[in-house]
Amino acid sequence: MRNPAGKREPGSQADLRLPRSFVERGIGSVLLVCAAVSVVVTIGIILTLLKETIGFFQRVSFKEFFFDTQWTPLFSNKHFGIWPLIAGTALTSFFAMLTAIPLGLMSAVYLSEYAPERIRKALKPSLEVLAGIPTVVYGYFALTFVTPLLQKVIPGLAGFNAISPGIVMGIMITPIVASLSEDAIYSVPLSLREAALALGGSRLRTTFRVVIPTAFSGIVASFILGMSRAIGETMIVTIAAGQQPRFTLDPRVPIETMTAYIVQVSLGDTPHGTIEYSTIFAVGMLLFLITLVFNLIAHFMKKRFLRGVL
Repeated sequence: MRNPAGKREPGSQADLRLPRSFVERGIGSVLLVCAAVSVVVTIGIILTLLKETIGFFQRVSFKEFFFDTQWTPLFSNKHFGIWPLIAGTALTSFFAMLTAIPLGLMSAVYLSEYAPERIRKALKPSLEVLAGIPTVVYGYFALTFVTPLLQKVIPGLAGFNAISPGIVMGIMITPIVASLSEDAIYSVPLSLREAALALGGSRLRTTFRVVIPTAFSGIVASFILGMSRAIGETMIVTIAAGQQPRFTLDPRVPIETMTAYIVQVSLGDTPHGTIEYSTIFAVGMLLFLITLVFNLIAHFMKKRFLRGVL
């Protein structure tokens, strides 16, 4: 608004927009800096891993690293075959997903399809509290409670094994699987449910024949993210799985995972710059690549699900 002299009057709409626009630009700049910091930190981690990994492979061949079946870099007779650590990681992750998938999926189905709204709002945050428990607590729970319990049922189960930490890891990642799966199921349009019910389908048949197949991409994405979380878990396997790298698929014996080995060397007396010290970066780089692949697959599946829903 202008006065007869052609000047803006104080308090006009144009004057009010200037401070607001300035504040919004300031908030946008702060958010941009925060996003840039996360990207820079990620790049720094990758460059550090890459530098040390290149130094490791200058002294150890790819053939020895990927085709040897013994891992003894801390012994006098050194072997650098990564497969014992991969086998230990795969065993614990397998039992984790064997626990988390049915528990998480059934919890998600109940919360989305059967629970009243009031119960859903109360149970979902309660379920997610499990994700906030320190993993060291889970580790000692696996060692002191779950393992003795399983030893009464499974003959020959050692004090350190892959089954106990795997099951407890599955309990730990159940909230991740349940929450993401519930979001995917809850996002399925109500019209699909109504159409299936109108055609004579029962509520259970509608859930498992219509709703879950429609949300399948989102559910699979939750499984993959849970798997990547299990692969990267440290304290549970360090405490309850043992520190004996074995190339075995027997879950009853002590094993060692990639994360447990990194902890073992990081807390020891291994001198900086030695080949033994460099192994943790080679293992860390491989672990980073594995989890990156799982996360990319989960991201792809999630985008596919969103495209299908929208």
